[in-house]
Amino acid sequence: MGLPTNSSSTPDTPRPQKRTGLLRALFAFKHSYAGLRSTWRAESAFRQETVCALVLVPCALLLPIAPIERVALIGSVLLVLVVELLNSAIEAVVDRISLDRHELSGRAKDCGSAAVLVSLLICVLTWVIVLWPLGLRWLRAHP
Repeated sequence: MGLPTNSSSTPDTPRPQKRTGLLRALFAFKHSYAGLRSTWRAESAFRQETVCALVLVPCALLLPIAPIERVALIGSVLLVLVVELLNSAIEAVVDRISLDRHELSGRAKDCGSAAVLVSLLICVLTWVIVLWPLGLRWLRAHP
């Protein structure tokens, strides 16, 4: 059995032109924004991580650290958001297929959850490694 075909398109009907250039980018942005909005509405973890990002990113910008450290801090925070978006997508697809319990569905959801955990650990570890020397300097200056 093949993939479903669009019944409105026949060999005689020309296919619509694909969007290119700026128009394609605008439509891609529209879909990306819709994905962010739907994840914000449906996933409390994404909301919590976004609020943390809204606090941590400005902190990273204000800290007296090297530019590469700043990139590492901000990148680790954004990594958590990206992985959470992917995890939410996996959960949505699994739930779309069936809400019944199945070993493979559980495994897919567990793997997505584990990926979020790993990204959170990377984020925490990155912040600890970068901030540790600052904390030591501050403690030495304020005995």
